Formats: sequence, C-alpha cells, structure tokens
Amino acid sequence: MSRAIPDSDDRSITSGSDFLQLDIGAAPAGRRAEWLADQLRRAIADGRLPLGGRLPATRVFADELGVSRGLVTEAYQRLVEDGHVVGRGRAGTVVVAAPAPAPAGPGVPPPPDTASADPTALFGAPPGNDVFDALRATPARIDLSPGVPDLAAFPRAAWLRAERTVLDNLAPADLGYGDPRGTPALRLAAAAWLARYRGIRVDPAEVIIVAGVAQGIGLLAQVLRNEGITAMAVEDPGSLGTRQHLRNWGLDTPPIPVGPTGLRIDALATSGLPAVMLTPAHQFPTGVVLGGEPRRRLMRWAEAGGLIVEDDYDAEHRYDRSPVPALRAVLAERVCYTGSVSKLLAPALRVGWLLAPAGYRDALVAAKRNADLGNAALPQLVLAELMTSGALERHLRLLRRRHVRRRDTMIRAVRTHLPGAAVHGAAAGLHLMVTFGGDVVDVDLAAACLAEGVKVQPLSWHCQRPYRPGLVLGYAANPSNEIEDGVAALGRALRHTAGTRTTRRPG
Repeated sequence: MSRAIPDSDDRSITSGSDFLQLDIGAAPAGRRAEWLADQLRRAIADGRLPLGGRLPATRVFADELGVSRGLVTEAYQRLVEDGHVVGRGRAGTVVVAAPAPAPAGPGVPPPPDTASADPTALFGAPPGNDVFDALRATPARIDLSPGVPDLAAFPRAAWLRAERTVLDNLAPADLGYGDPRGTPALRLAAAAWLARYRGIRVDPAEVIIVAGVAQGIGLLAQVLRNEGITAMAVEDPGSLGTRQHLRNWGLDTPPIPVGPTGLRIDALATSGLPAVMLTPAHQFPTGVVLGGEPRRRLMRWAEAGGLIVEDDYDAEHRYDRSPVPALRAVLAERVCYTGSVSKLLAPALRVGWLLAPAGYRDALVAAKRNADLGNAALPQLVLAELMTSGALERHLRLLRRRHVRRRDTMIRAVRTHLPGAAVHGAAAGLHLMVTFGGDVVDVDLAAACLAEGVKVQPLSWHCQRPYRPGLVLGYAANPSNEIEDGVAALGRALRHTAGTRTTRRPG
C-alpha cells in the first residue's frame, strides 16, 4: 500500500517507514527532537527535501518512527524557528529555505580563486574600505557577523501577495520616471510607520526615500560639505562602516567616547564640532541606550547650533524594555533622521528613509535626483502595501519572538564557553558585544575563530581609540544549534590564543 501523502502536487515528499532512511534509534538519549531536526535540516541542505516539498504530517511521521507526536512537533518547530519550513494549515509543513551550504571538508581543495589565500589575513592589518566585502566573501561554517537579519524569515508569501495587489492596481503612468523623493504611497506609509513606532510626526511630503541608510549618510555628507562642514563627530566605539562612509565622502570623523549611558555629551560640547552622528536607540556596538540626562544635554547642544544625525539603528528590535522615542520626535529642526528596512526585512531591498530640517531638504532632494533619479518604484509600492496591510507589523512580532530565543541561546552559550567574558547590549538589537579581560588581542582571536570556521568581528575594528578587547557577535541570522556551535568554537579559539599580549589596532 502506498504511504505517500495524498497531494496533486508532484513536489510533495513521500512519507513512510523508509522516509529518509531515518532510524530514531541512532538519536542520542534525551536529544531525539534535536537529532531529528538536524537530520531534516541536512536533508533540506543537500536537496533530498526540495524547496516547495512537504514534510509528512506529524501524526503520520510519529507513527512511522515509533515516537510521540510531540517529539516530531518539536523537531518541526525548530525548523520553523530556523526559517527552513513554514506551516500552511491543510497544505502541511512546507520547505521554504535551505541552510547555507557547509564549506568543503578536510581533504577537499578550496575553489581556485581562494586556494592560495589565507582568510585569516583579513585580521592582520587595519581594516580597509573593502574589509566587509572580503569578510562576507570568505567561506565559513558559521557566520556570527553582526548587522545581518534573519534572511530565511523574509516573508516571501506576504511579499508575493503584496506584489500581486500592486500589479493588479498599477497604472501605466506608475511605470515611468517618478518623484526623486520616492513614491507617494511609500512616503505616506513610512510617515505612518514612524509615527506609530518612533513617535515621529512628519508630513509625507518631507520624507525622502533612499537606498538604505548608507545612501542617506552619503547624501547628507555631500550637502553638509557644501555648507562648509568638514568634520562630523562619531561615537567611539562606533560603526566602522559608517566611519568609512563618511570619510569616503570627505568628512573627518573625530571620536567622542561612549559611556554607560551613551555618547559623552560633555566631550562633544568641548570638541567644538558642528555636527554629530549617533545611534541613540541602540548604540552600535555597545548596545547602550542614550539616557535621559544625556538626551536633555544633547538637545541643549543642538538648540545652541549643533546638528544631530540620528541613525535609528535597531530601533524596532527591542525585547526587554519599551523603545525610547527618536530624537527626531523631540527636536525636528536640529535632527537629520535616517532609518531603513535592512534589519527588518533584508539589506538586498535597499530601501530606507531620510528626514531632514527644512533648510537642508531641497539640497538633499537635488543630491538624490543627481544620484539615481530615485529608488526603483515597484519595490517601494510593494513595501508600502506590506506596511499598510499589517503584514510588516506581523512580521516584526514574529522576529521579536525568534530573536529573543536566539539571544538567550547566545547568552547561555557565552556563559558556558566564555565564563570570563562580559556581555553587553542584550536588551535589544541583532547582536551582542562581548568583552574580555586579560591578555587578549581581539583581532588575533577573530582570526583564530575563522580558522575554526566561524566568522566574527573584532571590537577593535569599531574603535578609534584604545578600548577593551572584545568581539561583536550577531545572533539574528542563526538557528540555535549554530549559535551554540559557533560560541563553542569561539571558546576553543580563545583558549588557543590565551596569553597573547593585549594590543590595540586603530580602525
């Protein structure tokens, strides 16, 4: 008798006692659900369970394996949390994404273009402008780089529905050249989103749609240079990528130290600098939130003539406390505000927004027009539909639950494998900062981690001045088993590099 799941779709996966030749007896005692999830994950990765295929019904699969239905349900839930499968009601549990392929095993030669390269050489010198490109291109078993959202969770079905709605209602004129500020639909949706989640009241006509925060920063740098501003204060520690971007557009980036409550406003005030860029909602990389008193002092500094550039980094990803309002919500005429959906949906969309005081707005629109005549319209319209339909809000709720579980897994793993390390920034965001005492050189530690097959970023990359050695570890993009394995590898690397004399390498 056939044991196949009845389905007219020829992609459905056959169930039975020989399904994937699984033998539950091979599972470790007490870890059978974890073992089963891992076996299914491997089958998805190597194509035995194809994209679009369906897993057996939990009751049927449990009967075939001779286990409880709850065990199979738990294994499936792990795959759901990883973003590899989704439950679709009567349509069953469907494979929607494959894990990243593992690097070649021992004895397998690397690809020709990397055969002679030493990947750990990335950490042997101060990072250049291409360091993040090079790190992304470097193969690794597990990637714990910060700033990467859960790409497997991208709401494909919701995006397709929104795309169909947009195309069904698209007028021919909508396919022509549009407003360089962005489509009216997305500017309206972004204004509503910012009012609801960030406390910002803004007229949609004041919103400029940009190709991510990076373009927003670049446009601001051009306009400020034309205004005679040649330097912008930045947080230290602070994002290396942001610092590089500002420098590439001709602005110096003097460092202002970050303390326990955020940017040191006293140091900013004595610096004499006319502008500052900061991440007040969740400072990168330390994770601190700009406190109430520093906010008030920063506002007084801005009212006296200073300009604030607010990168609302990770603002929506808060777990253990209510989000703080955006600085833009308090002092609109002294704050340039930028945000994006890169950490909420995917960096590949290249969609963000820029709000600026009235005195800068026309120059920014002109710079945007000269750059590209405006972002591609179709993705803007689809994103606007996601926002207005409630699909983006539902996606955010799903991500928050998943991120909390993965964050907690990373914290437990750090406590287990790095017992002397301090964890920072756990209340929000997509990453943790981990610092070490003793004779640790974080670039050497990052190189040793890469030799173990795990990608991380050394904290010193993000520091202009001497600071504690540490690592910046992303958790949002990784299932729990990868987080556990990656931090365990980090522990081994730390033991291998123990006793190295501490040095600082400026970024």
